[in-house]
Amino acid sequence: MDVSKLAEAYKFDSTTMTIGAFLVDGAPVPDALVNIPVGMLNRHGLVAGGTGTGKTRTVQLLAEGLSANGVSVFLSDVKGDLTGLLEPGPPSEKLTARAAAQGQAWQPAQFPVESLSLGETSDTAPGAPIRATVTDFGPILLSRALELNQTQSQSLQLIFTWADKKGLELIDLKDLKAVVQFLTDEGKDELKEIGGVSTQTAGVILRAVSTLEAQGGDVFFGEPDFETADLMRAIDGKGVISILEMNDLMNRPALASAFLMWLLADLFNGLPEVGDADKPKLVVFFDEAHLLFSGASKEFLASITQTVKLIRSKGVGIIFITQTPKDIPEDVLGQLGTRIQHALRAFTPDDKKALKATADTFPESEFDVEELLTSLGTGEAIVTTLDPKGRPTPTAPTKIWAPASVMGPASPEALAALVAASPLGAKYGTATDRFTAFEDLEDGVIGNGSEVAGGVGAGSASDSAGSASADSTNASGAKGQALDESALNSREQAELELERKKLELELKKQEAKAASEAKKEAAAAERAAKAEARARANSPINKALTSFLRSAGTQVAREITRSVFGARRR
Repeated sequence: MDVSKLAEAYKFDSTTMTIGAFLVDGAPVPDALVNIPVGMLNRHGLVAGGTGTGKTRTVQLLAEGLSANGVSVFLSDVKGDLTGLLEPGPPSEKLTARAAAQGQAWQPAQFPVESLSLGETSDTAPGAPIRATVTDFGPILLSRALELNQTQSQSLQLIFTWADKKGLELIDLKDLKAVVQFLTDEGKDELKEIGGVSTQTAGVILRAVSTLEAQGGDVFFGEPDFETADLMRAIDGKGVISILEMNDLMNRPALASAFLMWLLADLFNGLPEVGDADKPKLVVFFDEAHLLFSGASKEFLASITQTVKLIRSKGVGIIFITQTPKDIPEDVLGQLGTRIQHALRAFTPDDKKALKATADTFPESEFDVEELLTSLGTGEAIVTTLDPKGRPTPTAPTKIWAPASVMGPASPEALAALVAASPLGAKYGTATDRFTAFEDLEDGVIGNGSEVAGGVGAGSASDSAGSASADSTNASGAKGQALDESALNSREQAELELERKKLELELKKQEAKAASEAKKEAAAAERAAKAEARARANSPINKALTSFLRSAGTQVAREITRSVFGARRR
């Protein structure tokens, strides 16, 4: 093996980060380093390997390198041991000597971290809560969270369509349950208008919603909804590493995987086209990536594949973390330019098949990749990436460098201080519950102002029936005489009271609509002001060109997002 030739293949003119040193006969070569072009990480990647082989420390090292280069990072932390990025690693003579042997001038370092939680903060998942509205989530991703089959998913899409037509805002699961309950009871005739959703299917959806509530969906869906732009920040030149605590992932894998796809969909919607930039704006790490694909519908898998293909043009990279590449669909796997494969063990015939399939995903090499994969130790991997021209680099056995931060959870004191000082905690910490579909249906009014059965309309019918009964009684009792004056006054009072209630409900609806529109207008004005400020810095020609490209890009994004993800563009 020509080490110098191999090392030359991992030297690039662009900005890089070093992840380790070449391994020769099981020993690192300190002068032959393995580098990854930072810009190529928007071509996505894979970190794979069996349990205990060093995947987590590799992910930590990648996050450190990206942050040091000003790239924001989003990590889903299943084990809860990535918060150590917050604190500098403890030095020791043993660590320093081991690092020097693999060409690393190790120095302790800490990185800017933001701790996030799914829906609510707790002792096991401290951090600013991430929420999304049901409407923004959309029926396709919600179907995944509810674990619906294809027929039920299609029915849910029709229910969303009905709610949209009626102007009913679906903010939380309470709103969705109210709509489904209405359509299975007094509003069952409404189902015929939207394609014939059976009451049985609606009942299944309702039960699935209740199950999701019990799994924590009741606190995840709601407002204030999370703005994914808050993930892209830098402090003192270092990209912020946002860590989503997902210790209970196994208890709600469908919700977690649907959330991660919503995150990508929302990023895709909101970011402008940048093409192949010098470095990504954000790199997203998905731990336990096999849960994204396990049991997913064809529609959901198609959304993932399309997302991976398109989102890199928005400056977002995705790194999947799992045990073997076979956990990832081939259409997705083919989009992953950087691969870091830790050791695999082959004890069964299925293991041997997985081993061969993994070896086949790497470029042709002078090494026996299958043998390498079974002989690698902890903290060792085989690596391939893309050079700045998009060409795969040779397969490189690598000793992964040691992270500069704490290799494990941060101290409780450091984590508590982080959460207390979080600007996102102040922004998203308190849930809000405004007038939405639940209140509309509870009060008996659909979004267009019409009554629903059991609400005000039912009261009106009851009053009319009562009036008719009174008329009949008076007519019979008086034998043709004029209606009793007090009865007339009573009916008039009832009609006035009914009209007053209608006006009150209409006023509430108008106030809620006005507040919503004012919020949207304020956000639009802020975006317009920022766009104008950027445009003033350009020449007139560039200003016109930028305006055109931005408008065109926004329109394309809207069309793709609505057709591919089914999530509402905010």
